[in-house]
Amino acid sequence: MERQRLDKWLWHARVVKARASAAALVEAGYVRINGVREKAPGHSVKLGDVLTIGLDRSVRILKVVGFSERRGDAAAARVLYDDLQNGKP
Repeated sequence: MERQRLDKWLWHARVVKARASAAALVEAGYVRINGVREKAPGHSVKLGDVLTIGLDRSVRILKVVGFSERRGDAAAARVLYDDLQNGKP
């Protein structure tokens, strides 16, 4: 898999609890891909994209490093991204 829908990736990476919440987050303009605001939940993300997500009065900066066919536990979700805020590459 080279690409995945933005809302699906956010849900698989456990950024949000439900896919509908991911779609609402994107439509509200709280997600940027490589610095560009994205409002389409169906927009594709690819490996290496950097997502800036405004969430619960904080901002998360995540680099896409993997995809998943289904939503797994927290450990499985953690391998889908690098958290760029905590000094990890």
